Amino acid sequence: EVQLVESGGDLVPAGGSLRLSCKASGFDFSKKPLAWFRQAPGKEREGVAAIGYDYQLVYEESVKGRFTISRDNVQGTVFLQMSSLKPEDTAMYYCAARTAFSYNRYRLLESDHYDAWGQGTQVTVSS
Repeated sequence: EVQLVESGGDLVPAGGSLRLSCKASGFDFSKKPLAWFRQAPGKEREGVAAIGYDYQLVYEESVKGRFTISRDNVQGTVFLQMSSLKPEDTAMYYCAARTAFSYNRYRLLESDHYDAWGQGTQVTVSS
């Protein structure tokens, strides 16, 4: 059974930092692309950052230079280091994996490209 379990969400002041973690199991982690998405109330889910099995990195424009995605293939964990947080970063953050055989490296920030999702972890940034 594929499982993705996020942790690390919290309430932080603007300008602060957080590190999100997503522990994965049930699939060949090291060979699959992974991503972080977020969804704020009343808004659509958006891709924030993605990392290919070959460590290709993709970031949404508003988080470039502030967020860093990384993966530990031994631990089966993907991380999202967030710094210089802004109130507009407030959202539920989801970890996603594409466990299918192939993937499109040009679609790494598209939610429908992923077939496994975690339950989410809440990030709230106060002004």
